[in-house]
Amino acid sequence: MKELFAILGAGIILFCTLPYIIDVVKRKTRPNIVTWVVWTVLISIGAAALFASHDYNAAWLLVGDAIATFAVVIVGLKYGTAELDGFDIVCLIGALVGLALWLIFDSPIIAIVATIIIDLIGTIPTIRHSYRRPEEETSITFALGAIATIFTLLSLSEYAFSAWIYPAYLLCSNGLLFLIIYFGQHRKRRTS
Repeated sequence: MKELFAILGAGIILFCTLPYIIDVVKRKTRPNIVTWVVWTVLISIGAAALFASHDYNAAWLLVGDAIATFAVVIVGLKYGTAELDGFDIVCLIGALVGLALWLIFDSPIIAIVATIIIDLIGTIPTIRHSYRRPEEETSITFALGAIATIFTLLSLSEYAFSAWIYPAYLLCSNGLLFLIIYFGQHRKRRTS
């Protein structure tokens, strides 16, 4: 049963960006390619660290997430924007520092924690944008992301810190973004 939950989590996260990608193609949403590249790098480092710590069920969630995030990058090359700002550079450097710390200390947990912290900092502009302009975001993508992480958490046979921390972070992050966008869209409709 645990393996089924892992497969469901990875499958849902793999396809959760599909509504987002459709909105990008319809030009309802304009992703910043640089931000999505940074997220792809961070998630890939997290996946590699989870594989290294033998937390396979959690790792598969991040593999699906990395593929889905990279798909947004590909579509964004045509329909998105490519604005590299200082914040994106700091996040990318932070990801590389996390990777270096992993290699220096031979501890995938350091890479996982560093990646989560950097991802959280990188999510703050999306939270702000989602609050200010919820109509420019796709809430279902974040709802599906939260659901996928629930299945992944249910799939864990051991609740080692390295196994549950990244999916738990993604559950909170995706859940918060969904709520901000969903209620923000309803607030905007009522005031229009």
